[in-house]
Amino acid sequence: MAQPPEVTASEVVEAIEGAFGATHGQRRNHTKGMCAGGEFVGTAEAARHSRSPLFSGRPIPVVARFSLAGGNPKAPDTARSGRGMALEFRLPQGQLHHITMLNTPVFGAASPATFRDMMLALRPDPATGRPDPGRIEAFKASHPDHRAQAEYFAHNAPPASYASSAFWGIHTFKFVDGKDGVTLVRWKFVPQDGETRLTEDELKTAAPDFLERALIERTARGPVRWDMMVSIGQPGDVQDDPTVQWPAERKQFKAGTLTIATASPQKGGECEPINFDPLVMADGIAPTDDPVLRFRSPAYAVSFAKRLGER
Repeated sequence: MAQPPEVTASEVVEAIEGAFGATHGQRRNHTKGMCAGGEFVGTAEAARHSRSPLFSGRPIPVVARFSLAGGNPKAPDTARSGRGMALEFRLPQGQLHHITMLNTPVFGAASPATFRDMMLALRPDPATGRPDPGRIEAFKASHPDHRAQAEYFAHNAPPASYASSAFWGIHTFKFVDGKDGVTLVRWKFVPQDGETRLTEDELKTAAPDFLERALIERTARGPVRWDMMVSIGQPGDVQDDPTVQWPAERKQFKAGTLTIATASPQKGGECEPINFDPLVMADGIAPTDDPVLRFRSPAYAVSFAKRLGER
């Protein structure tokens, strides 16, 4: 008999709403965001590992969304929290492929229950309107799988621009070749502009909404590009825990280049109605049994249904 899940998608979405509130008609997480568009061109080396049409070598149209983690639509762009890049690849014959990433090399939970508990710890105290520090400390002490990402935020300032931020796929995936051979991979999108972070002075003085304006201005000057760098797993590498990094010496190759040519506010933009479900995958790339990766699809579906129902 199948065991019930340790936590349901509805529980997690409700916990997010409890921590941040619910913005009518909007995403429950990564609420603050903007749209962008461009194309992706894969490499021949990637095509040797994966039969995905992503790596055909032909330009693939892309709809992108850049965002801040959390459910606060007015979160300041200086917050020490995650930044997201979500991509919808529009493949031939109407196929779609989604990739969703963060600007951290690890996630803040090894299981959906840890993520739910983090949201519960962030729930504001009615007396103060702010999270209870004692409850947050208790969460940190009882959930060691949260520490790696928290330490990354503590030691790395937020990006100075979406265009100068790297983005990690966080999870382990499978590349499947033309003979059904499987290669375990993780990927990182590396900005050709180079990585830059806010200085201490900029953290104090930057405008609360500078990221959207900066990307619109940057794309007006010319396309922005990221190289998709893929790491190949070895036996024993973690497949099902996004809080654990692979060793830095793993073999890497360039799988393609993402070019972003346009950027615009989210309202009315092409990315606004898209549910960037990371399990929407075309043939040639497959998920592993990472419980957080598998859980994201039903959680995104609950959030998507709520915002559609409010319109």
